[in-house]
Amino acid sequence: MPIGDWATCEEASSRPQCGGPMAARDLRTRVDSLLLQLLRDLEELEAKRAALNARVEEGWLSLSKARYAMGAKSVGPLQYASRMEPQVCVYTSEAQDGLQKFWVMRASVQTPEDVGPREAALRRRKGHTRTPELESSPAPRDPLNWFGILVPHSLRHAQTSFREGLQLAADMASLQIRIDWGRSQLRGLQEKLKQLEPESA
Repeated sequence: MPIGDWATCEEASSRPQCGGPMAARDLRTRVDSLLLQLLRDLEELEAKRAALNARVEEGWLSLSKARYAMGAKSVGPLQYASRMEPQVCVYTSEAQDGLQKFWVMRASVQTPEDVGPREAALRRRKGHTRTPELESSPAPRDPLNWFGILVPHSLRHAQTSFREGLQLAADMASLQIRIDWGRSQLRGLQEKLKQLEPESA
């Protein structure tokens, strides 16, 4: 069940109920539906966690193979650039229901939220009499070039594995927020159900 359906369940459960068997039955149906969605999300989270572990393991194994092929001193911190620039950035968005979602984007891609404040900052600079143009930021340099032009395939495979792991980590963070929100909704529905059901139940 998507988050929109969860929000519908929350709104329905917050409306005043007349009590009785029908209201309790509706609440139990919503609790069952929400519980099934939570189990599906937990299963998906476990699958993504296993995939992340596999990507990280593949990345380190490929990095070890690259060091063996190029030499231990050819792949290490001594080859890092003096000034590093991120190739990707992690962004967050907040929906109307308060849930946050994480996604990974290339650092050279501008989001609409970044363009407005940057234009305003450029206009406030002294000496600008015309409408300033946004500075075009060059694409980040590929870190593989730090270790030479013809790098082994194992080093490229390590880079790909770690990139995929970063995307999986962002997906897991979004999924964990949704799971925590679903648990809180489930506790609220269970409390309402206890109030509607008889003491003997």
